Amino acid sequence: MSTRIKTLALLATLLALTGCANKAPPLMYGWNGYEKNLDTYFRGDRESLDTQSKRMEEDLQKMRAAGQATPPGYQAHLGLLHGKQGDLARFQRHLQAEKAQFPESETFVNFLLRKFKSN
Repeated sequence: MSTRIKTLALLATLLALTGCANKAPPLMYGWNGYEKNLDTYFRGDRESLDTQSKRMEEDLQKMRAAGQATPPGYQAHLGLLHGKQGDLARFQRHLQAEKAQFPESETFVNFLLRKFKSN
């Protein structure tokens, strides 16, 4: 085989591999602004609980519309925001959704449910 054909074959192989390498795998969860929301909550100096929960509810609707799963802790955090505002129905609904999606969170979720009932 001539050097020119070998070079073209090598170049074609490299181009094919480069095309495959540029494709990012799909995300497992729809993160949207979750990390920012957590930062806002734990800093406690930026936005009201109401503003935070409304933004997370909007992001949740966007994730659902896009067919994305919520990341671990998302529903629990959103429920916690509602619980701190006194909306215990939404608090319980989001915590139950967290537990259904992530059964390994059951112990912690049950702890939160008990804590809010005793307050």
